[in-house]
Amino acid sequence: MTNFLTNDTKAIILLCGILGKDRSAEPLTQTEYNNLARWLVREQLRPEALLSMANLDDAAAGAKINRERLGKLLGRGVQLGFAIEEWQRNGLWVISRSDPEYPARYKGHLKDKAPALLFGAGDKSLLQGGGLAMVGSRDVDREGEEFTRQVAETCARNRMLVVSGGARGVDQISMRTTLESGGRTIGVLAENLLKASIERHARHAIAEGQLLLISPYHPQARFTVGTAMGRNKLIYAMADYGLVVSADYKKGGTWAGAEEELKRDKPLAVFVRTHGQIPTGNRKLLDLGALEWPATMQQDDLSQQLAVLADKQPESQTAVRETETLNLFDHQPKQVTEVREDQPKISTSSNTPTVAVEFEQIEPDLPVAVYAAVLPVILHHLQKPMTVDDLAVQLDVTKGQLNLWLKTAVEDGAVKKHNKPVRYSAKKEK
Repeated sequence: MTNFLTNDTKAIILLCGILGKDRSAEPLTQTEYNNLARWLVREQLRPEALLSMANLDDAAAGAKINRERLGKLLGRGVQLGFAIEEWQRNGLWVISRSDPEYPARYKGHLKDKAPALLFGAGDKSLLQGGGLAMVGSRDVDREGEEFTRQVAETCARNRMLVVSGGARGVDQISMRTTLESGGRTIGVLAENLLKASIERHARHAIAEGQLLLISPYHPQARFTVGTAMGRNKLIYAMADYGLVVSADYKKGGTWAGAEEELKRDKPLAVFVRTHGQIPTGNRKLLDLGALEWPATMQQDDLSQQLAVLADKQPESQTAVRETETLNLFDHQPKQVTEVREDQPKISTSSNTPTVAVEFEQIEPDLPVAVYAAVLPVILHHLQKPMTVDDLAVQLDVTKGQLNLWLKTAVEDGAVKKHNKPVRYSAKKEK
């Protein structure tokens, strides 16, 4: 692990990381950090600007975060030094969304759900991802075990990366078989990255460049249902395709993760095992848009076989998703440029209106400048609760675009969502 951390990353660790046993101020949640990042973008600042404390008052007000809490988090420099030293001593590294090594797949696929921090052990070049995400039950039967081994061996033979979660059952079988077959694998962990990284077989595979272990959680985090559910989307987002070996119907993390992925606007092609004795959940996933895993795998061209099958998804579903995500301003020349946090901010000197560039691409479908301009109009119309349909008519925009704005407005605390029936209204200032 390099000793070098950018000032942006130091600031993000201070804001979002767990450092030592001090709990006098709770680290920022994903939503809170996203709010702060949006404020930084609007002000054309970077995370490192918060290290000087000069912008603390404005940042707290702009992101609607308690000023004292922000100050305590950013004042943990000593704890940060000790933590970094410990991580380095154990061969761990940490990167943030500001770093060029941060997985582009996470930013593109997960948008504002991409974790602010990522801890890891192993070759960072594997963060480019790709290959096959293999998931399934912890208590998989023998038929499922054999299927998992066959697929993992075929992936290794085809030099396809295998991505999984490191849990007992399908996860560990797929990863271990891939390594034993000379392949490479990524484990996205929900708990105790440190312990997993120092196990003997893991140390050897990491040293050989075959294994990368990553986690969005503190290196010594304990397992919870929440951490397990949270890492599911990271497994899929790291790969080109997903494969569900076994899933209980509407129960457990495997089902929840697959369902979450299949319901995205632009999901990965998720395959499911459909041959032999399989759980009911496997068949039910087909109803959500999953694809049948081929009965016969091409031993020397698996990637091409999966690509052909993935292209056979119903065009109607793709068309619907593309229509729903059209931006209101798509007919105008694009002003937003995709950049990384490590690039300098962009300025314009022409008469063309300046559009803020989001350094993290937190929400590529929802440019900060557009959202900031539209929010006052939305709030004006939501003085009384309204449905999405009625509001879309009032604003003359697509429901897909409006839902993105409303989702962010709810997360920002500007809009309240009512249920039964679903309606939205502007939150009243106290």
